[in-house]
Amino acid sequence: MLDDTLPQARGMPTPPRNLARYFQFFLLLLAAGAIYPLLYLRQNFEASVLAAFRITAADLGRCYTMLGIVYAVTYLPSGWLADRFSPRILTSFSLVLVGVLGFWFATYPGHVALQWIFIGWGLAAGLTFWASLIKGVKLLAEASEQGRFFGILDGGRGLIEAMLATVAVALFAAAGGDDAPPQEALQPVICMYSFTCLGIALLIFIFVEQETQAQPAVAAAAGARKVSSQLWQDLKVLAAIPRLWGVALVIFCGYQLFWATYSFSAYLQEGYGISALAAGVITVIKLWMRPIGGIGAGFLGDRYGNEGMLFWSMLLASIGLIALALFPVGGGMYFMLLIVMLIGVMTYAVRGLYWAILDTCQVPRQITGLAIGIVSVIAYSPDIFLPMINSAIARHYPGAPGYKLYFAYIAASGLLGTAVAFHFKYSAKRDKVQP
Repeated sequence: MLDDTLPQARGMPTPPRNLARYFQFFLLLLAAGAIYPLLYLRQNFEASVLAAFRITAADLGRCYTMLGIVYAVTYLPSGWLADRFSPRILTSFSLVLVGVLGFWFATYPGHVALQWIFIGWGLAAGLTFWASLIKGVKLLAEASEQGRFFGILDGGRGLIEAMLATVAVALFAAAGGDDAPPQEALQPVICMYSFTCLGIALLIFIFVEQETQAQPAVAAAAGARKVSSQLWQDLKVLAAIPRLWGVALVIFCGYQLFWATYSFSAYLQEGYGISALAAGVITVIKLWMRPIGGIGAGFLGDRYGNEGMLFWSMLLASIGLIALALFPVGGGMYFMLLIVMLIGVMTYAVRGLYWAILDTCQVPRQITGLAIGIVSVIAYSPDIFLPMINSAIARHYPGAPGYKLYFAYIAASGLLGTAVAFHFKYSAKRDKVQP
């Protein structure tokens, strides 16, 4: 999909190879940083979203369950598409769809329309975007750069998200913040995210075409395949790679650690009585931990081993969530904030590393997208059931106790992933010892 094919075939000057790779990577990073904040606006403004749309936490949970179902259904065909189409088409289309639906979202439609918006967002971020992004980064990175490229991807997109979130909180405050009707305060935030998606889509559509194109050999081979029989053969090849399923389990557990951070804003408001604006500021500060965690872990992973860094990051994130679950409501605010920041850094480190271990699976290049799709179906299934678990716990244990139980469950899942990451760490050390 992405490789070293440059514009010289059209008579254009050839930039240095690394410069071309980095430019392509930067554009993918921009897309990754812009497409998701609008979908997960709850991360910084959950209480305001509930008030603006006049819905309950359970209603919002059902929307995110719908989003997760769309993801689960589309991840596999997303991999198939990524093996056949340029990221120029897939990523620009995805960003445009997210942006346009964002403007509809800003009109605060009813419950049925809200569900359709989330379905559309799921198609944009799942079907046409995700596998294309991951495969593009994997192919751009050399074998010795997998950790840093994926670390920079997650940390860099986190930096983009943090910058956008900082602007969003400023717009929210300028529109009146907690003193204004939530619909008025949130509307400029939603529109800002939508315009950003459209602007980056245009940037990708203009510039990626000049620097990247689908691999001619792969494209020709894909066109010549008998799709049904070849797909079955490809699936059999992937099923015979045991480490691929280990990667899926690690991401499955690590992704749940990240999901816990979506509830920090509401937990701070309900458990500690702080304002929506203050909670938004705290969670934005947490977002600024993402470049530190993702990029730092990526470079350390390439130096000391991605598997080992992943193990320690998952372990510390799980311990942090246990501490948060045991932390008494009304306890020292600054110590609690320190725990939140630690969890933020470690979960972002996990996100920056877990796709890097895919390189240990030795997946054939021509079916890398399909492998990413299969792993994603399993790994991101928490998008479906975690909102339901969160809502069920909140119904039976409203307020801070419910959040504590939720954090304890995710910490247990994180410890399971830590055990699998330790197995990868041990296997990597054993492979280096063997001749």
